[in-house]
Amino acid sequence: MTHGISRRDLVHRTREIWEHNAAFWDERIGDGDDLHTRLIAPAVEGLLRPESGQRILDVACGNGAFARHLAGKGVHVLACDFAEAFIRRARAREASGPEIDYRVIDATVEGQLRSLGDHAFDAVVCNMALTDMVAIEPLFWAIPQLLKPDGRFVFTISHPCFNHAGSRLIAEEDATGGQRTIRHAIRVDSYLDVAPGRDISLDDQPQSHFSFHRPLSDILNAAFNAGLVMDGVAEPAFPPVPEPRSMLEWASVPSIPPVLAARFRPGGSAR
Repeated sequence: MTHGISRRDLVHRTREIWEHNAAFWDERIGDGDDLHTRLIAPAVEGLLRPESGQRILDVACGNGAFARHLAGKGVHVLACDFAEAFIRRARAREASGPEIDYRVIDATVEGQLRSLGDHAFDAVVCNMALTDMVAIEPLFWAIPQLLKPDGRFVFTISHPCFNHAGSRLIAEEDATGGQRTIRHAIRVDSYLDVAPGRDISLDDQPQSHFSFHRPLSDILNAAFNAGLVMDGVAEPAFPPVPEPRSMLEWASVPSIPPVLAARFRPGGSAR
């Protein structure tokens, strides 16, 4: 899908798609859907441990939902996204809440991130955006320069082992023991070699967006190579429900997490 496209052109095309989708996403997501409010936000808070008065950078903030959540806790938030349309939407939603410093920043350009200040932040967070980025190494290289010495970096992603273009939610009929039941599972057809492609995260979104699956080893090694040390991880899953709204939804497989959250701190050798 991305064969023959230069990295620069791919970033440009990716930005155009999100500029086009921003209004739809803002109207559909608002202050967070079930995935964000029930899984992502609690997992991030548990690892991030935000405190009033701290300064936190929210990278790839989208419409600012989590930035507003942090600001409501007394955190001084600088939030950035490479899509101007998302930043406009975020600013419009902020009108009646705590002030947030919004910037248009491309997280695939290390220099743009580092322009936000050396060792200026108590924490950096990036929610569900690494698979939307053409390259993640610039972000990881910038993190140690952005964080205070005792700072922390937390990201969430669709779980790279279970929730990607090479996996499927499935429902199968089981007649074991003479009784027919429906069993739900995740089928993983590929993992190490899932090619970049186009994806749809929300039904009816105007344009499919590029998705860049990376095995867990690629993501962690990008962090380790930048001198980051992992010291916390969470794999949140939906609790079981008696009757899921659909046969094929994550609540049907409560023992399998759709999200991975991880915390890192500066401290290792790099470059």
